[in-house]
Amino acid sequence: MKAVSIDVEPEGTRCGTVAIVGRPNTGKSTLLNALIGAKLASVARKPQTTRHNIAGILSRGDSQIVFVDTPGLDLYGKRLLNRMLNDSTWAALQQVDLALLIVDRDHWGEEDELALNRVREAARPCILCINKIDGFRRERLLPIMARLGEKHDFEEIIPVSAIKGENLEALLREVRRRMPAAPFLFPEDQVTSRSQRFIAAELIREQLIRNLHQEVPHSLYVEIEAYRDTEDLTEIAAVIWVDRASQRAIVIGRKGGTLKRIGAQARRALEQSLGRKVFLKLWVKDRADWQDNEAILASFDSEVI
Repeated sequence: MKAVSIDVEPEGTRCGTVAIVGRPNTGKSTLLNALIGAKLASVARKPQTTRHNIAGILSRGDSQIVFVDTPGLDLYGKRLLNRMLNDSTWAALQQVDLALLIVDRDHWGEEDELALNRVREAARPCILCINKIDGFRRERLLPIMARLGEKHDFEEIIPVSAIKGENLEALLREVRRRMPAAPFLFPEDQVTSRSQRFIAAELIREQLIRNLHQEVPHSLYVEIEAYRDTEDLTEIAAVIWVDRASQRAIVIGRKGGTLKRIGAQARRALEQSLGRKVFLKLWVKDRADWQDNEAILASFDSEVI
């Protein structure tokens, strides 16, 4: 994946933080990955795929922008996990220089309104990013932009296609203009604040979500038990935790077929991300009601996902 370039102006270094916010399933993680040019966040056609604030670092010329991908704001989830994800987004908004509010091209609902209200409450300057414009007639965009522009005093309204890479350079130019003059926060060759263990758990969980559809929607998390680099390959051992024994059977599948398929796909994704051979071991265990377990959810701030 090729990172988007930024025009450089000879005026000293700029560095700032940007929260990518919005309701679930608007393409926030896809946008992060496209902007950075690396696979950092899980991407799937399921709401609430992202469970963490994942920082992606884009350093080009005199500019460094730290993008923070946040979980989608969810009005309807009642479990402790859902409340924790909403709190995580709110915490990120209070600490950044700029918010990117991501919406679908032709949809505005209660959760979009919730996201905008969070931006207002945090008093952050905000760029509205209308995503998924690929295959959309351009003459339909102007009235949508005008209608959404009445909702808030946005810094800019920019239509993009994260999946196709359309108009991302224009978005980055506007983001860069609003970054404060400051020294870089990270080394220029660093693309994320997260460890390789964290990225490994994200990539494994992505394949689980893609393969299991609605059978085990979000009743699982991935724990990296071992991560070791050798001269020839990286060895990873991970446990897939689910709510119930019946879900464990679904993840494993008949004669272990589902788990083997997920493991093979996750291994290929890991090899592409790491650029080296990977030996991956997966186990499936059940742990009742982990989504309401404070001790487990507290570990989400470390390397467990």
